Amino acid sequence: MGFSGHVVFARGERPLLDAPVFDGLGAEAKRAVHAWPPRPGGWQTLQFDHGVWEDALLGALVEWSGAPVCAADVSDSDVALVTGVDTGGRRWQAWLNLDLAAALLVEEPEDVDDTSLWAVSDEFAAALSRKRAELDAEVPADAEGARAWAAAAGVPATAEQSRVEELLRSHETFVEDLFDLLLDALGFPQAHDEDEDEHEDEDGAQD
Repeated sequence: MGFSGHVVFARGERPLLDAPVFDGLGAEAKRAVHAWPPRPGGWQTLQFDHGVWEDALLGALVEWSGAPVCAADVSDSDVALVTGVDTGGRRWQAWLNLDLAAALLVEEPEDVDDTSLWAVSDEFAAALSRKRAELDAEVPADAEGARAWAAAAGVPATAEQSRVEELLRSHETFVEDLFDLLLDALGFPQAHDEDEDEHEDEDGAQD
């Protein structure tokens, strides 16, 4: 069983849960939030179960943080829709795992009586192929939007268009991992696991 919910990426001098947009969360809900290892520069990633985050909160979090924000709407760790907003209000979106995204977006004909039969029909396969092609055609523009968003965030490295497109067309067993790889490719400094840091400190002390 995979994860379903939201992964939110933003910068803050204080913990992201201190942002006013999360004031309505109770203590129990906050304890359920999973924080990923932070990235240098104050970049933080929080993982929420469904029902906590809404994309309408993106603008408010941008205003609080003073930096671009993005969030991935994840379904069963298989597919995600990423939405980013910069400080000028410009938005970009991209699907992660295009094959499953296409399956979700294919419209079922109104005259279908048995969904299970529709899902294995030649008509469904053709509709799926068309939708997959549509999503693939959007990848270059989606990648460019992601790169512009990262540039607005002030990352020092310039993301390679080809690498970002490659990730948007790829598939990982857990789409959360793909989201993390996308942030790496966009030039954000990589996270350092605290356990690894402690291990390095111990090795240094032993030397």
